[in-house]
Amino acid sequence: MDDVRAAAARIAPHVHRTPAFTATTLGEIAGVRLVVKAELFQRTGSFKVRGAFNALLTLPDAERAAGVVAMSAGNHAAALSYAARTLGTTAVVVMPAHANPGKIAAVEAYGGEVVLVEHAALFETMTRIRDESGRTVVHPFDDDAVIAGAGTVGLELAEDVPDVDYVVVQIGGGGLISGVSIAMPDARVIGVEPVDADAMTRALAAGEPVTMAPASVADGLCAPFAGARTLPVVQERVERVVTVPDDAIVDAMRLMIQRTKLAVEPAAAAGVAALLTGAAGVPEGATVAVIATGGNVDGPTYARLLGGSNATSPSSHLPIPACSSLRSSVRLSNTRRPNHQPGHGQPQHPSPEIAI
Repeated sequence: MDDVRAAAARIAPHVHRTPAFTATTLGEIAGVRLVVKAELFQRTGSFKVRGAFNALLTLPDAERAAGVVAMSAGNHAAALSYAARTLGTTAVVVMPAHANPGKIAAVEAYGGEVVLVEHAALFETMTRIRDESGRTVVHPFDDDAVIAGAGTVGLELAEDVPDVDYVVVQIGGGGLISGVSIAMPDARVIGVEPVDADAMTRALAAGEPVTMAPASVADGLCAPFAGARTLPVVQERVERVVTVPDDAIVDAMRLMIQRTKLAVEPAAAAGVAALLTGAAGVPEGATVAVIATGGNVDGPTYARLLGGSNATSPSSHLPIPACSSLRSSVRLSNTRRPNHQPGHGQPQHPSPEIAI
């Protein structure tokens, strides 16, 4: 907890304190009092910038001046690039050659230097750059400073919603849920993963991190393994980890947009999906918080994901490829184009009942 509080003070000049909204209609559907922590309003569009700033600010001056390096195809890449530029240093991000051009452009716009390689060469390339340049590696989730930075989300939630009973937190590699569970010792924390990107579930079963080939529309949750640092925290502090299918994530994403007007990315909707499907298993009437972790998806992706079905007709036909085999024709989330005409089947009059 002391590390999280120190991180909060350290990063405060550089990040937003994001709002927490009550989502009345979604809560009524799920049978709970629901609060949404809106991290999609954070700088760079996701919670990741909290950990990035904390990691950089805790480096010795000489190491920070020498720059940092990371491997990422998503929000960590943009967050680290932004934080590095803000603090007067540089970041090199090794990204897969098939990464979305929009995400590559975002990293470059934030001042990051992008190195594109085949997916299998990501770690080797990052390590080589570290060894040759003297840069420091900043891991996207398996890093104590990154975990503490992510935990500041929970610190704010505990202050803003002191009567919260449960926090449902999505898991990629486990950095966010580790930080939140440390920062919110009085809340019962439940983790949620996509069915086919369940690295933490597998690690809990095996008692150690297990490498897998994740596949999900929620590309932000497609970590190939749970962290060696995050797994013990989850074992000790998280009540349970559940899984949800991709069609439930897409439906939750749709409902969040319609009912709260929060334009979330798929990963950010996983917590709501766990509540709406009953997978989270929280009792009726409980006060529950979820974290809208990010909103880095473009318009065409929304059209592909959300067009052609409605809230009562899940998009279960969406073919989901392995996260590591996506091509640049896919926009900002990892799904192929479903077989429908754009706009077909969209509700003509989405409910105006927004209670956030």
